[in-house]
Amino acid sequence: MPLAMPMIDGKKIAAELLGRLKEKPKPKKFFAGVLIGDDPASESFQKLKQDTAKGLGIDYRIYKLAPALGNDALREKVGKLAAGKTCGGVIVQLPLPEPLNATYIVNAIPPEKDPDCLSERTLGAHYNNRAKVLHPAVATVEEVLRRAKVDLKGKRVAVIGAGMLIGKPIAVWLMRKVSELYVLGRGADFAILKNCDVVISGAGKAGLFNAETLKEGALVVDFGYDSVGGKLLGDFDSSSLATRHSSLATISYTPTPGGTGPILVAKLFENFYKLNEKSLVNNTPQLSLSGLTR
Repeated sequence: MPLAMPMIDGKKIAAELLGRLKEKPKPKKFFAGVLIGDDPASESFQKLKQDTAKGLGIDYRIYKLAPALGNDALREKVGKLAAGKTCGGVIVQLPLPEPLNATYIVNAIPPEKDPDCLSERTLGAHYNNRAKVLHPAVATVEEVLRRAKVDLKGKRVAVIGAGMLIGKPIAVWLMRKVSELYVLGRGADFAILKNCDVVISGAGKAGLFNAETLKEGALVVDFGYDSVGGKLLGDFDSSSLATRHSSLATISYTPTPGGTGPILVAKLFENFYKLNEKSLVNNTPQLSLSGLTR
């Protein structure tokens, strides 16, 4: 019988993180989610964020915009939304329909209202270690490492995928943390993974690598997701763990779904709180003086 694998429960971790936020004063300003197009996955992610906001008592508003508006009009609308005095943060749900320019549109969001850390100004501050908040994907990796009790000092780390959402910000952050870092594309030779203590993947290709390609005791932080036959799967084929030799069955991993996704959303809301520290409302019940006389 194969040994049980140490799966990292992202839902449980996210619940703890959100529980802490509930104890803090909440922002007065609303959180805007911009949905461009009608991609079912994007709609689902926006609904998840809206439900999370509801649990925190945050006013989360979804703005649906038509791709036909074009880059300039969409950028103008996002910028106008972000400029509102009662708006505390804006996220544009990615990816965008082609041929829209995501970077151009997202750049309309000022750093002080960019909890997703996707505008070039916010990313620039992140790359120079001057950002007010940590990129949600980076914060998710940091949280998983802490929970798994993994110290990066002296470790070899691989990042699969170098996109603006996951791979690139994580790789830049890791450059300041580790002595050996490998950034790999989908079609790379994964033989190097045998030497890596931590593998972080955001390629979005189901079953891109499996347990046989990994080092004993490795930690896999999987951000990738891909729909196969109506089932959501990650870059890491976790089913391969069941057939691996028991003496090597020491790999820890985040599952898909229920792994990095919930933590990422929780970190996004942590950033929203931090960016709005000057507009907080204390959640502590106040004593009502109505009906009392002096």
